[in-house]
Amino acid sequence: MATTLTLNDPLPIEKENIIMVKPSQPTPSPILSLSTIDNDPNIELICQTIYVYKSNETSDQDDKLDPASIIKQGLEKALVEYYPLAGRIKRHHEDNKLRVKCNGEGVPFLRARTTCTLSSLNYLYNISIDIAKKFVLEFESKSEDGVHPLMFQVTRFSCGGFTVGMGLSHSICDGFGASQFFRSVAELAAGKEELSVKPVWERERLVANSTHEPIHFPFHKDSLASSPHLPCNDLLHASFDVNAESIRKLKLSSNIMGFGSDTITTLEVLGAFVWRAKFRALEMNLDGKTHFSLAMGLRNILDPPLPKGYYGNAFIGSHVFMDGKDLCEGPLSKVAWAIKEGKKSAAAKEYLMPYLSTVERFNQENKKLEAKGASTVLTDWRHMGLFEVDFGWKNSVNVVPVPWNMFGHVDLLIFLPPFSLDPAMKGGVRVLVCLPRVAMAKFKEEMGSL
Repeated sequence: MATTLTLNDPLPIEKENIIMVKPSQPTPSPILSLSTIDNDPNIELICQTIYVYKSNETSDQDDKLDPASIIKQGLEKALVEYYPLAGRIKRHHEDNKLRVKCNGEGVPFLRARTTCTLSSLNYLYNISIDIAKKFVLEFESKSEDGVHPLMFQVTRFSCGGFTVGMGLSHSICDGFGASQFFRSVAELAAGKEELSVKPVWERERLVANSTHEPIHFPFHKDSLASSPHLPCNDLLHASFDVNAESIRKLKLSSNIMGFGSDTITTLEVLGAFVWRAKFRALEMNLDGKTHFSLAMGLRNILDPPLPKGYYGNAFIGSHVFMDGKDLCEGPLSKVAWAIKEGKKSAAAKEYLMPYLSTVERFNQENKKLEAKGASTVLTDWRHMGLFEVDFGWKNSVNVVPVPWNMFGHVDLLIFLPPFSLDPAMKGGVRVLVCLPRVAMAKFKEEMGSL
């Protein structure tokens, strides 16, 4: 069920020189401000994701097509609409706010080739982090204008398949925004003249109002549970597959408490299970407090709702706090229902502005959260349409997030769609976690109980 990401064989990759891909037409050149959520220093990083595409086995033309050239053309066209991504992003010392300078400088782009086949790497399913990093572009080019918010690497395999490694600033896009942009590149690369969804900036819609009281969390930082294994520099990243039958049984056991006509969702029950498994694996003290946060979309909470094409960070955190003893030894059903109630509270319209005020307060203090183990922050990628992006080679068969240092790695939890080439995992969930090496064995035992 679990695979620790390892691969020992050498992987020869031939890389060309990096080029700058510019918008195919002249674009505006303003300096743009960002929202309160965008300005959170905890998300000020480049998120690298690899999309894996098989060759068109039925197409005689496949060997003649160059995916890098096709994607480059789509990118050039997409940057006309998404011109801020062709500029630079920088945090200004005067007010500690991020701004995007739309200078049309372009996007770093790298072509690469390898003599390996995708099948020999199992389509990058559960590969090591060191191998995954070979398929993304790490481009450090700081200037007085800031850093590039977007970069691409397209790697062609000997089988005709390819990978697209996209690095994108989380300060400019959340997961839905990144997915929207990536689909836009694919649409234009595949020959469409117009985008199905036009991008919208409007970051002023999510700027905190100072008249709102921030949310006050019901705990003191000294009361949080602690782990003997943290802080730690020896971390392991691992992926765990949870099949549909295991999820069905978890839901069945968690509904026995009976809360009206409501039912437990996969996110709630599996989130509860993994939260508890991490707490146990880290051997945290039972008399301390523990915290679960879920990133929830707010696009439809605003009145009026955000435009469909809004591609900035548009999420709020729902929060659940429990005593360690209740999480570790109490019924899982109680934990799952607490997560459900937390979601309901966060979805209330009156929650939004106090939440933004809380984020703004943390932004002003420039607080960057480190891994404490007491918190689990879940982001759910299952409904972002990550696999349904077609450049002309059909949909991707795998999506691989390259781990990034958000919340010190350990506090971040990601739910992904299952590997599409494994029919036994239909309806299941891929769970990505990071833990100290000494805690991972215990975590695997907990997950094995599923």
